[in-house]
Amino acid sequence: MNNLPNFIYEFSEARRNAFVDIKNLKDEGKKIVGVYCGFAPWEIIKASDAIAAWLCGMDEDPIRDGEKHLPRNLCPLIKSSYGYAITEKCPFYYFSDLLLGETTCDGKKKMYELLSKRKPMHVMQLPQTPYGKASYVYYKNSIIELKNTLETNFNVKITKEKLRYAIKLRNKERITLRNYYGLSKLSPPPMSGYDLRRVIQGTLYIADKEKEISDIESIIKMTMENYNNGKRPISSDAKRILITGCPLGDSTEKIVTAIESNGGVVVCYENCNGAKDENLLVDEKKDPIDALTERYLKTACACMSPNDNRIEYLSYLADEYTVDGVVDVILQACHTYNVESNRIQEFMTKEKKLPYIKIETDYSTSDIGQLNTRIQAFIEML
Repeated sequence: MNNLPNFIYEFSEARRNAFVDIKNLKDEGKKIVGVYCGFAPWEIIKASDAIAAWLCGMDEDPIRDGEKHLPRNLCPLIKSSYGYAITEKCPFYYFSDLLLGETTCDGKKKMYELLSKRKPMHVMQLPQTPYGKASYVYYKNSIIELKNTLETNFNVKITKEKLRYAIKLRNKERITLRNYYGLSKLSPPPMSGYDLRRVIQGTLYIADKEKEISDIESIIKMTMENYNNGKRPISSDAKRILITGCPLGDSTEKIVTAIESNGGVVVCYENCNGAKDENLLVDEKKDPIDALTERYLKTACACMSPNDNRIEYLSYLADEYTVDGVVDVILQACHTYNVESNRIQEFMTKEKKLPYIKIETDYSTSDIGQLNTRIQAFIEML
């Protein structure tokens, strides 16, 4: 019972601990593939016997370095990621044998051009829409090209058996994570949204997926033991909030903190690497390449047009988690999510009859006071 905070702490420190792990893996001869997006098919990387390392910068510190080559009015995630790369302050980038990008937005595409001069880079070409045979064939070919690149660069053979094993393992991880954050459907939820996000975010940096799955299963068991024994860390009066929009990182935890210090609790995240990433499983009965194509094409990212998958999934989450309000987080200069926010607002307020607020922010701390004021007013209105 007293060990639960230690488990959460381990996941909170997963990124820091992974700095040492990635060097050890490299010393053992493992190949490292640095990835930037949820469109990167983890299963293909695993089947090549390489390690996927998450590279997205989500801190303010490297942004000034990134702005040496990138415009100041660019998305902070891109500037942070690039700043970490050119300074080589990120061990994941430093030890990467290959960088894997994807054509999600113009800013990232141009960043990849710059990074390709520093390290081997493979860019996955994404279709503009997730619908239709042409998009399916286009993305399937992109997955096959990635497979061929990994086989050539790492001198390996990616077999169907290896792919099936990787698919099964990743599905198991997704189901376990879904079971964990699904605990927030309880009223009151058994954990804060801050702890929930810390665990989910920590999984990005854990290479040993079997151990990760076992640890999350232990967290679920202990969480429910505490809950059934009457331990209620969250007030039953707390307003249940769904966060959607751009990817969240350490610097944007200020929004979660503002919500949970003003009478709310985050019960669900519909951001990258949140609930929507773990909800989609790969069909284990189909041909592996076809199954991966189908699964990743359903990713509800704003780079896709139309992005009906996001609307359908938001509707499901709002009902399943009985939310009281929706907070849409937009990173400055992220035009795809910013433009789409109008559709999200209309859907939430008119179709779901839920209060909605859009928060535009960056990785700085300069807007914390304003955030607290706006979010406090929003929660008081619920």
